[in-house]
Amino acid sequence: MHKDLFMAFFRSGMLGYGGGLSAIPLMQKEVVERYQWMDDEEFSDILALANTLPGPINTKMSGYIGWRLKGFWGLINCVLAASIPTAFLLVLLLTTLSAFKDKPWVHGMSQGVLPIAGVMIGVLAWDFVKKSKVLLGWGPTIGLAIGSLFIIEWLGIHPALVIILLIATALFTKEDKEKDGIQGEAQ
Repeated sequence: MHKDLFMAFFRSGMLGYGGGLSAIPLMQKEVVERYQWMDDEEFSDILALANTLPGPINTKMSGYIGWRLKGFWGLINCVLAASIPTAFLLVLLLTTLSAFKDKPWVHGMSQGVLPIAGVMIGVLAWDFVKKSKVLLGWGPTIGLAIGSLFIIEWLGIHPALVIILLIATALFTKEDKEKDGIQGEAQ
């Protein structure tokens, strides 16, 4: 399994051109669809939590997934697999791009990557919306999306604070429902 872990995160790191967020859909394909180490809900939970913590998202997620599946050596394996491509490509691409920075193909390549990364992130976001619809229904899903957009974009609140607030709300709501269920059974 260590070889599969390494290859899964190496591929997502190597092909995730455009930043950590562009590697997330690739990581999801490897972890959820190809190897089925976890389901979409678990992956979404890890993604939400990783977004609240400082540092590169790809490294945090690969480290946690490696830890969860194979302990300490799984963590080391996955973090190295996610980091090696980035370090290697950074040196190679920046050296190459620096040497040819005045060429039109370099400028075109840089501009072409942005829409592709945007589409990949959009597809992942739409998958999350569809899963949220199944779990919550359209009303709460749309309400949370619009509310989060308003809070993050127009009020300037950091996304981590919104996620922490939602987690706290879910925890307290769950406790209230459990208490209501226990009281209902006692009567």
